[in-house]
Amino acid sequence: MRKLIVATLLLSSGTLVSAQKRPETPATYKPTKSEMYHKGWIDFNKNGVKDVYEDPAAPLDARIENLLQQMTLDEKTCQMVTLYGYKRVLKDDLPTPEWKQMLWKDGIGAIDEHLNGFQQWGLPPSDNENVWPASRHAWALNEVQRFFVEDTRLGIPVDFTNEGIRGVESYRATNFPTQLGLGHTWNRELIRQVGLITGREARMLGYTNVYAPILDVGRDQRWGRYEEVYGESPYLVAELGIAMVRGLQHNHQVAATGKHFAAYSNNKGAREGMARVDPQMSPREVENIHIYPFRRVIREAGLLGVMSSYNDYDGIPIQGSYYWLTTRLRGEMGFRGYVVSDSDAVEYLYTKHGTAKDMKEAVRQSVEAGLNVRCTFRSPDSFVLPLRELVKEGGLSEEVIDDRVRDILRVKFLVGLFDAPYQTDLAGADREVEKEENETIALQASRESVVLLKNAGGLLPLDINSIRKIAVCGPNANEEGYALTHYGPLAVDVTTVLEGIQEKTKGKAEVLYAKGCDLVDAHWPESEIIDYPLTEEEQREIDKAVENARQADVAVVVLGGGQRTCGENKSRSSLDLPGRQLQLLQAIQATGKPVVLILINGRPLSVNWADRFVPAILEAWYPGSKGGTALADILFGDYNPGGKLTVTFPKTVGQIPFNFPCKPSSQIDGGKNPGPDGNMSRINGALYPFGYGLSYTTFKYSDLDISPKVITPNESATVRLKVTNTGKRAGDEVVQLYIRDVVSSIITYEKNLAGFERVHLEPGETKELSFTIDRKHLELPDADMKWIVEPGDFVLMAGASSEDIRLNGTLTVEDYQTRAKAVEAQKPAKRVSASTNQKDAENVLDGKINTVWQGNKGDYITFALKNGVKADKVAIAFTRDNNLPATFEIQLSGGGGQFLTVYSGTVGEYGKLISYPFKGTTASDLRIVLNDDRVGVAEVKF
Repeated sequence: MRKLIVATLLLSSGTLVSAQKRPETPATYKPTKSEMYHKGWIDFNKNGVKDVYEDPAAPLDARIENLLQQMTLDEKTCQMVTLYGYKRVLKDDLPTPEWKQMLWKDGIGAIDEHLNGFQQWGLPPSDNENVWPASRHAWALNEVQRFFVEDTRLGIPVDFTNEGIRGVESYRATNFPTQLGLGHTWNRELIRQVGLITGREARMLGYTNVYAPILDVGRDQRWGRYEEVYGESPYLVAELGIAMVRGLQHNHQVAATGKHFAAYSNNKGAREGMARVDPQMSPREVENIHIYPFRRVIREAGLLGVMSSYNDYDGIPIQGSYYWLTTRLRGEMGFRGYVVSDSDAVEYLYTKHGTAKDMKEAVRQSVEAGLNVRCTFRSPDSFVLPLRELVKEGGLSEEVIDDRVRDILRVKFLVGLFDAPYQTDLAGADREVEKEENETIALQASRESVVLLKNAGGLLPLDINSIRKIAVCGPNANEEGYALTHYGPLAVDVTTVLEGIQEKTKGKAEVLYAKGCDLVDAHWPESEIIDYPLTEEEQREIDKAVENARQADVAVVVLGGGQRTCGENKSRSSLDLPGRQLQLLQAIQATGKPVVLILINGRPLSVNWADRFVPAILEAWYPGSKGGTALADILFGDYNPGGKLTVTFPKTVGQIPFNFPCKPSSQIDGGKNPGPDGNMSRINGALYPFGYGLSYTTFKYSDLDISPKVITPNESATVRLKVTNTGKRAGDEVVQLYIRDVVSSIITYEKNLAGFERVHLEPGETKELSFTIDRKHLELPDADMKWIVEPGDFVLMAGASSEDIRLNGTLTVEDYQTRAKAVEAQKPAKRVSASTNQKDAENVLDGKINTVWQGNKGDYITFALKNGVKADKVAIAFTRDNNLPATFEIQLSGGGGQFLTVYSGTVGEYGKLISYPFKGTTASDLRIVLNDDRVGVAEVKF
């Protein structure tokens, strides 16, 4: 197993020298100014008095207001900016005497990515002595925090922010698959655990705010950041986002900051960066797809941070929009955290969008819109100084500043910075970060993220006992960089696919390896539109791989993408395999040996040739540092793949946009007959649809039940079904529930994901699953963009993918008045009164023969009948302790209180319903009159 940490250390002899000279890190951290630190509280303003904001027992709002009242304008504005950490903007790793003359002498809102090891794109991790180990890192952040607590006037702690979409971005930490891979697990509890571990490790390292999860919904598969989304379904993104935030923010260990708000992930041609303008979406699509996850995660998980995006929507920059950042985010969604800007979002108002004339105007627009904290790779002075000028000149009111600072302070109080500003358990950081239990969850995530796309002839799993030689090739076979990209751990040990196979087959089979080709060729990406011939060197590399395949019993080809082809600002113009990868795959296939294709990549690829000619295909996304182990487990049957696609695989970029969910018939094209005499003019259908994924076993669905089948808009229904493992291997099935609004006032999606559950089943095992359908699954934005539930039928579909539907049922929604009338109409004529023992009167209608109403001679029991009912018989069950005969009468009333006897009789048998017919007439009430003592009526049926 290669260890990048060793390679990194060797990059700089200074690293080794500094490591040798590093002072010993204490097991616990103790600040120096002991007179500030009292039992149960800290004297942040050093006045010797426990102020309200220093009192942990005081109400949150009172603490905020007390602190705010003491702050000067300089101190308030310093809270509204991020200082990027070591080697990004901040040149110091630890506080220096000069800090008392810098802008942050009055405090700072946040310090981002400080000492997390990341320097710049393409550079190795930082060799600073305070980056690692975890205890030293936590100590260093404490020292920085100590400056703000002890050496600023009010002692306001700083919020240490950091990335964390696949584990906290640190020199080392538990390394998970990238977010797209995590989405393919369809496992809420697993995602919650990923969040819990990420947040816990972050806090132990000293961070208090993690920039995760990404709540963007994937729409254009060419987009470079497709690797960072959970998938295409807004429902799935919301569900997993809620789980991630609940894990991250467990016990307020850190604040979670979701990104990117709003309408960020669907720009023209998947263009990025400075070109990220004018998303081509209707307002209703923005609401249904892009706003939906934010709305639910804020309301249901209490998200404490939102990152405002640097794009516009319909000509209005999000960063300068009061509508988006205040009216919608705070007013409608109830967001109570703070908004931090993404990159140069503020600066773009004048450098890109042209809606502000200069930086000062951009600052004013952003803050008025709702921005709390500016975050970008620039000096904090560039934001704070114009902000102060605006307030002094009257361009911004200090009341607006107060509102923005309140939100910042609220988050700092909630995460406990004013009660425990330091991470004091330094030794605990070494024990916690990358501990064995965390690594076990990481391996589980890697396994569950893999999707089996094809398995013709049951080639997989491979039988290790019948294989002598395995040929492994491809640019991703021995590559580990996919697990070490930005926004996650930087220098962990990575098991490559080759190493995973070698470890699994040690002593059992020989593994032959040749790279075969590079990820891209020398002309890429131009080679996607011009067919350059193979060079002699390229041909030689392919030949080496082919020679290995000829000697082997099976060939494993590991292709896909990587940091060169996918990532932030790396959109593509094609979805084909880049470089010479297809030629390598075709050459290996031509040997006639069984071929398994493993794809490691950050977006769906149009692998049409492979789907047609390669017998087995596994999609692994970026499977994290445990990816090689997970894939070896799957190849040889130690783990049965159960991931399902959360994205659509188009056959070609010419089909884009091609997504789930879609409107009815929107992804259907013309004819189906190819050739000169046919009527087909373009490629139809997906290569692999949303929700698709195979297994080494099979599953049967049965017994769909919807209860109740009719509800009102604010009621819920329960959908139950059974799933059975009908194969010979244990495995996971992702059961998916879809919903379709049959008739609606506006066009709605053909299918919406309405529920999912990943379930593990042993061979022959059956489990019953239940799903709840409520208002959030039924509502739509009407013609006036108001969210309503329209009465009508909703088809519910359960299946193994969006196209593999196994069970169907219908749920009907009725408006409240209609439903109330229907329920009332279904009620029996059961309004009952009695001349005596009224409390027992309802017993005669409860369906139980052992509960009775009892009276004596002359007593009666009266029933109100449905309007217009013609009564001609009634069934009565009488009781009497002595079982002696008793006489009774049945009387009817047509209104006005007058009752006429229509039947007189004697009870001949007790404890049994006996029908008594009489001449029918229209009546409003029916009465049973007793003519003997101690006679009971047990049950009456009309």
